[in-house]
Amino acid sequence: MTHCACAIFVRATRLLLAKRAPHKAVCPNCWDVIGGHVEPGETVEQALIREAKEEVGLTPLRFTAVGSILKPEPGSNDEAAYHFFIVFEWSGGEPVLLGDEHTEFRWFTIEEACALEALALTDYRDLFRSLPLST
Repeated sequence: MTHCACAIFVRATRLLLAKRAPHKAVCPNCWDVIGGHVEPGETVEQALIREAKEEVGLTPLRFTAVGSILKPEPGSNDEAAYHFFIVFEWSGGEPVLLGDEHTEFRWFTIEEACALEALALTDYRDLFRSLPLST
């Protein structure tokens, strides 16, 4: 099974989503959370921090697990476990686009995020609606 760490950055009552680049094999041009595959020898939490730094230049400091979603792994006969963390505090200031994973990012209200047609996973709508947006 493939494991993925997924960061849902929250500022006030808005979520940070990034639009996947059109050349990506999986979910091109779809809005997605920040994250990626857990590498061998990494914990899910370590992957969460690494992926956030690599994709948007932010280091999660205070975060909590908010659930997992199991889906078939695209392009294989395996399953993928997407582990979601809500990130309430980070270092690095404002997010910046790094690498070629995404073409843009935006802060959305939960309602705006759920109204997006092009979400990487349709299960995001239920997940977003269930988020505790303060601690």
